[in-house]
This record gives sequence, structure tokens and C-alpha cells, in this order.
Amino acid sequence: MINNNDIIRRIRYIFDFSDDQMIGIFAKADFSVTRSQVSQWLKKDDDPEIRAIEDQYLASFLNGLIIEKRGLKEGASVPIPEKRLTNNIVLRKLKIALNYRDEDMLGTYDLAGVKMSKHELSAFFRKPTQKQFRQCKDQYLRNFLKGLQIKMRNPNEKQKS
Repeated sequence: MINNNDIIRRIRYIFDFSDDQMIGIFAKADFSVTRSQVSQWLKKDDDPEIRAIEDQYLASFLNGLIIEKRGLKEGASVPIPEKRLTNNIVLRKLKIALNYRDEDMLGTYDLAGVKMSKHELSAFFRKPTQKQFRQCKDQYLRNFLKGLQIKMRNPNEKQKS
């Protein structure tokens, strides 16, 4: 199962963020974290010093990432972080931060070897009360992050596909 620590580790790697940049991204979302906290969240799963990053902290980081990449909407205040995250929310926040359209999302999935239709993708972004809503399972979030990694970190592999 994909956990919050795995998500933040992958995002850090994809964008090659330093500790200072990570702390700065949290700060953009009005969240203060220490270098020690960031370090504990980024440790490998088998490290005894790892600390689980709670949903609210990951949500703040993703909100900060949106502000870092796109800026704060004029007249808007910093978004309040969700207390409970789902894969659907994480995927939506990444889509917003990267200013991706459906085609960009589908292309990223394609890089990871996942074929998906626009309808399947849009089901992840619907309200849970809608009939067409579909829960984003771990493999879909993991494959999106994998495709993003290929796109951002391995430009040679991108040219092969």
C-alpha cells in the first residue's frame, strides 16, 4: 500500500527538492516544519527513525506545491489542509500544481505503461456522491508518480516511448 511517506519521497525525487526547498514549500502553505521533521519523513521505510507524515501535513505540502508552481489565486487565502487525504485528492492536487489537462495526465500514465481513457480518468476527479465517481486505487497513483518521474527525471526514456 502506498503511504504518505512514499508519496512525499517520490515527489521530492521527481522535482529534485532540497530540504530547504521542502521547508519553503510547507511555508507557502503557512505550515512551519523543521529540517528534522522533513528528514524523518523522508527516511526509508525500514529506518527505525522514520516518522509517518500525517494527512494534514502532506495536504499542506501539496497545497504549498500548488502555490509554488502556480502561485496563489488573486484575492484567495492559503487553502486549509484536509484532515483526511485520499488518493483522489492527492492526484487532484498534483494535477492542479502541474497545471495538467486530461491529455497531460493520460500522457503521463502512458509513460508508465498504463492505458486509460478520458472517461476513466475523469471518474477520479468527480465528487464521491456522483454515480461515475471512481476511487483512485494505489496502483493508479503509483503509476502516475512513476510516469511523472520518467517525464521529469529521465528525458531519454521519454524519447524512446
